[in-house]
Amino acid sequence: MARGTVRYWAAAKEAAGIAEEPFEALTLGDLVAEITRKSANPDLSRVLGRSSFLVDGSPAGTRDPFTVELPQGATVEVLPPFAGG
Repeated sequence: MARGTVRYWAAAKEAAGIAEEPFEALTLGDLVAEITRKSANPDLSRVLGRSSFLVDGSPAGTRDPFTVELPQGATVEVLPPFAGG
């Protein structure tokens, strides 16, 4: 089980109600499931479903999030779609 920090940006930050928080998770899929489970805001699940994720600066891309292992001390960035260019 890895420990790290998840950072929320833009609409994800608004839906989560915080800018960042610590996490314990084995995979990105586990982390997203845990964030969704504990959130009091149902909009967060919708935002997470449309977001991109960076793990220590590397895009998770379209891989199954349950195959993206999180290293100890990882920083996971939640990037919702941005308007404009």
